[in-house]
Amino acid sequence: MPRPRPLLILFVLIAPFAFSEGEKDSGKTIMFFGDSLTAGYGVDYEASYPMALQVLLDDNGLPWKVIPSGVSGETTAGGLRRINWALRQPVDVFVLALGGNDGLRGIDLENTRANLVETAKKARAKYPEIRVVIAGMQIPPNLGERYTQAFRKLYPEVAETLNADLIPFLLEGVGGEREYNLSDGIHPNEDGHRLIAKYLFNTLLPILVE
Repeated sequence: MPRPRPLLILFVLIAPFAFSEGEKDSGKTIMFFGDSLTAGYGVDYEASYPMALQVLLDDNGLPWKVIPSGVSGETTAGGLRRINWALRQPVDVFVLALGGNDGLRGIDLENTRANLVETAKKARAKYPEIRVVIAGMQIPPNLGERYTQAFRKLYPEVAETLNADLIPFLLEGVGGEREYNLSDGIHPNEDGHRLIAKYLFNTLLPILVE
């Protein structure tokens, strides 16, 4: 079985890249297909991590347009139902950032796995050259250690099944950190979203400059 390609994490911002005029107009797009985290629940839209990432891309001269596609409360089943609608516009890189709500609700992990795989396959069927990235999620241990560990392992397994790229944990450095989250302890505040954007910038950089 093919193995996933873990993304290289650089943890540094880079100087702006120089592109020709044609490259600047290349229209490359990266879609974040997710839930309330992607929708920026509890913060202004411009402060959400997709928009913060867009600023970083622009500041570094990278000709990419970020397309946020987040629906609060959405499960992987909901994402599978709306994927065809979301992909009406061309997408070059597809970041699948769903599953957190499945975990919080204790949904059977085989259902979550199947939904993630099928969603990614639909994206590839629509745009055969699309680059699929699986964004890992984690949940609190409320439902027991066995379920929590299995949930964490689900994302690398899905990436391996699809031979897709993997972001180990979307909320790296933010999840569980009180200072970077709203009072609910689940959704990032503005500082948290900025950290997520920086993490994604450095993590996705090898793909974006290929």
